[in-house]
Amino acid sequence: MENPQDMVLGKLYMIPTTLGDNEPLEVLPISIKRAIEEIDFYIVENEKTARRFIKKISSKKSQPDLHLELLNKFTEPEAIPTFLDPCLQGHNVGIISEAGCPGIADPGADVVRIAHQKGIQVVPLVGPSSILLALMASGMNGQSFTFNGYLPIDGPERKSAIKRMEKISRELDQSQIFIETPYRNDKLMADLLRTLSNSCMVCVACDITLSTEYISTKSVLEWQKVPLDLHKRPTIFIIHA
Repeated sequence: MENPQDMVLGKLYMIPTTLGDNEPLEVLPISIKRAIEEIDFYIVENEKTARRFIKKISSKKSQPDLHLELLNKFTEPEAIPTFLDPCLQGHNVGIISEAGCPGIADPGADVVRIAHQKGIQVVPLVGPSSILLALMASGMNGQSFTFNGYLPIDGPERKSAIKRMEKISRELDQSQIFIETPYRNDKLMADLLRTLSNSCMVCVACDITLSTEYISTKSVLEWQKVPLDLHKRPTIFIIHA
């Protein structure tokens, strides 16, 4: 869809959400509420949770007036550019993450890239990023760090990845950040303790911003003496050799 020359383009707003089931305005700034009250077009991962989030932020907003496009692993790549058609017609569009900041370990980057190609202004709004919050609270190097995403599931490949991260951390004085599917957290922690050197520091940051938040940094040797249950708890892991 082409934009008429005299049409003012809408903007693409990157809208963070909470990291868990807490009250949105306890951890989100008022700018999120203002944006949601003004925007009727959204790109979301899950329609049900997105509508629930919007309703919690703005209870008076008309749900039937909302236009939601789904962006997840089932989305056809050729459909993504059409999600920005409202911007070409002068309407603002919001990308809503399932948890935290869209585009950071989360779908959204493809839409943002297309927005830049079309000359659509991208507006990132302030909100919680579990990756940065964990690093802030870890006591590790915040000047040089790498987010590695998910590690391999396969045992030998995972062990190799862990050893590689430890080697890079030692050589570059660099914090290495990664995540796991919550139901495999305990297995990953066990693999870390078996694979890393005893002196390597490990930060475990789970349930960030929730009432059950737990963030602790210890050496591998110290962690071996600590009973820990991370099962199904969203967790960020950081190591520093």
